[in-house]
Amino acid sequence: MKELLVATGNAGKVRELEALLEGTGITLRSLRDFPHLPPTVEDGDSFEKNAIKKAREASAGTGLPVIADDSGLLVAALDGRPGVYSARYAGDGCSDADNNLKLLGELVDVPMSRRGAAFRCVIALCFPDGGCRTFGGELHGVITDEPSGDGGFGYDPLFMVPEYGMTLAELPLEVKNRISHRGRAVAALTQYLLENPF
Repeated sequence: MKELLVATGNAGKVRELEALLEGTGITLRSLRDFPHLPPTVEDGDSFEKNAIKKAREASAGTGLPVIADDSGLLVAALDGRPGVYSARYAGDGCSDADNNLKLLGELVDVPMSRRGAAFRCVIALCFPDGGCRTFGGELHGVITDEPSGDGGFGYDPLFMVPEYGMTLAELPLEVKNRISHRGRAVAALTQYLLENPF
C-alpha cells in the first residue's frame, strides 16, 4: 500500500483529501503521526513557495513522499488580502471565527457588487530526493455579510458560490470537494499520481 504524508495537522484538510483520493490505493498519514517533526515556518510570499517548503521539509524528515498545500482567500476589494496570511489574518493563534470577524470588519462598507473573491490552492508533491511538482486550483465567489452554514472550515461560511446560491459551508461535502479550489488542485494531483505511480 502506498503511503503519502499530508504535511498538516488540520483534521478537516485530511478528511477532505481522504475523500478526494478514495479509490487510489493511497493511504494518507498526517503530521500527527510524526510529532517529532518541527513545524515549518511559512515565510514565503506565495502559496507555491510555502507549499514546496512544507513538503520538502516533511519529506526530508520522514523519508516519505509528501503533499503539502498552501491556500487562502484573495479578496479583490482588499487588494488580494488576506492571501498567504489567510490562516493567521487576525493574528497568531487566532481562530477561524476571529479571522472571519476581521474580514467582515474590513468589508463593512463595501457593497456586495465589489465583494468578489477567490480561493486559491497550490499543492506541492515532494519526494525524499528533493524533487517536487505543484498543482493548482481556484474557485471564484463573493464574500457575504454574515456567516451561513456549519460545514467546512476557515472562511467557508462567508464564501458564497453564485452558481449554487450557497456558501461553501452550506454545500454538501461531495459538491464542495468537486468544485473547490482544493478539489481542483487534488484532481490534478490525483491524475498525476495515477499516471505516475511512485
